Amino acid sequence: MWSSSSRIGRQAASAFVCGRHTQLLHRLQNPQQHQHHQLPQFRHHQQHLHRLYSSAADDVAVAAPLRSTKKKSDRAPPKHLVDVKSVRAAGGRGGDGRVSFMKLFGNENAGPDGGDGGNGGHVVFRASENVTGLGHVPVELRAPAGEKGYNKDCHGKCANHAYVDVPVGTVIKDCAGRVVGDLSRPGVMFVAARGGAGGHGNRYFATDTEQAPEVAELGGAGEVLRYTLELSSIADFGLLGFPNAGKSTLLRAITRARPKVAPYPFTTLQPHVGVVQYDDQESVAVADLPGLIEDSHRDRGLGISFLRHVQRCTALLLVVDLSAPEPWTYVDVLRHEVRCFSAPVLDRPQLIVANKVDVDGARDNLAELKRRLPDDEIVDISAKHGVNLERLLKHMKRVYDQRRKSAEADGAADSD
Repeated sequence: MWSSSSRIGRQAASAFVCGRHTQLLHRLQNPQQHQHHQLPQFRHHQQHLHRLYSSAADDVAVAAPLRSTKKKSDRAPPKHLVDVKSVRAAGGRGGDGRVSFMKLFGNENAGPDGGDGGNGGHVVFRASENVTGLGHVPVELRAPAGEKGYNKDCHGKCANHAYVDVPVGTVIKDCAGRVVGDLSRPGVMFVAARGGAGGHGNRYFATDTEQAPEVAELGGAGEVLRYTLELSSIADFGLLGFPNAGKSTLLRAITRARPKVAPYPFTTLQPHVGVVQYDDQESVAVADLPGLIEDSHRDRGLGISFLRHVQRCTALLLVVDLSAPEPWTYVDVLRHEVRCFSAPVLDRPQLIVANKVDVDGARDNLAELKRRLPDDEIVDISAKHGVNLERLLKHMKRVYDQRRKSAEADGAADSD
């Protein structure tokens, strides 16, 4: 238990240190007011302080990542993200009408009283923020049927609609590949299959000339249609790299996701998504994408199915293995493959993640990588040993904040 005197001492020391830091920052920001510090013996010290405090100020401005205290699930096998699914939607059948005649005391022929059947339910896709993938969506979607009609002019009950929650940003395509629905905002709905109408009872067919009809309608059949559901965006960041570059290990280190890690290529065949929490109540989604090889845009390896995942990430993390010979050539190949598939994807924010910095010879490759790519932002890490992961997460948060501010500005400009 700390005493009150020691607590006061710590507060005084903290105030003194903060005051010294404020004075140094003021001197760095206003060098003309402190010309006596421009002597040669102080110049190197001033440059060092400028780098130190500028980086410290940037780190303070960015929210810090939170370490998850919850234990990872031990369920096997871990679930991957399902971002494409073909479904068959069938609307509910309408209820049949009733053939009935009313019988009253003293009047056995009181006329027809058959009620109508209820309408069948619709199959409705609804955008929701509570789901992140399409794995929960069944292949066969069927709405309930309407209730049949009853005697004494009682109509059958209409069936409830079958609502299927899908992630926000789901694109719905028909059999011909045409986009028929885009659920870009929470709460937006799309009627995939309409239910059939309920049939009329014999009371509906009574006329002046036909007062005792013995005919009723059957309920209408619901629509049966096929759709392809695709996620337009699966994550804020996508881990892009060659096989065995350490993408799955990195996702395991920074999130609670559990992608497969093995010493052979193409261990990841489907994308896995993890979430990084920050202390400003923001969360950033990171996707571990399948490995890319040269000529993937010509459908080599996983081919187009892999590049489709890249197109749905708002920012790219180019993971490079520093233990490989000439790792800078891998960056060129990655960008070339993405450019051949979709050139606009390269306009999105990019961050080069130099992995396996703990391996022998990696420091030399890192220096050469920075020399050959001076305009790119490079973060050297070791996903296996947890080196520089906090720095990487802060860089990601900075890119995420800039992307969100630009999106908000574009939205405000469009509304004006």
